Amino acid sequence: HNPAILQELAALIAGYRKKSYDVILVHGGGPAINQALIQRGIQWRFIDGQRQTTPEMIEVIEEVLAKDINSMLVKSLCAAGIQARGLSGARDGILFCTQADPELMQVGKVERVDISAIELCLATLTRPTPIMAPIGIGIGGEIYNVNADWAAAQIAIALKVKNLIFLTDQNGILDQDQQLIRKLTPRMIDLLIKD
Repeated sequence: HNPAILQELAALIAGYRKKSYDVILVHGGGPAINQALIQRGIQWRFIDGQRQTTPEMIEVIEEVLAKDINSMLVKSLCAAGIQARGLSGARDGILFCTQADPELMQVGKVERVDISAIELCLATLTRPTPIMAPIGIGIGGEIYNVNADWAAAQIAIALKVKNLIFLTDQNGILDQDQQLIRKLTPRMIDLLIKD
């Protein structure tokens, strides 16, 4: 909800659109989810960096991501003169998931990405920027909370995108001396994870 960051995001998207790139934005919403859970008196815990998601929590998470944050981003971009359309990985049948881990409960592992809703959006005359909430759906219609980075990566693979950009409040990947690592190969990343 920071106006300066939203302005910067709009400028970034506008810059890519001017160069005739299609931009797909996949957003998270950790702080807003925390706030909504606190307001409802719901406690949560993180396991290996993932929010354990109970059935009680998934309703709140879906509301925050697919309604509140998504519509706020769409309105904000439209106000900046960028055509945008809100999508949900579950409602629009994009992210098909299974349970990532029984202990994490309703955290989804993306098994399949159906890009038709995204392609349909980009095929319309004004080519609106799809703004997507990382909510997944299971085979029985169950709703899953999907890590936004995982969702973005899977969508990028499915769409065969040219560039995948992660926007974060962190400086990037840091080494053991807290210094920024500017370039990494997949092999180096695997070694860092092992270390």
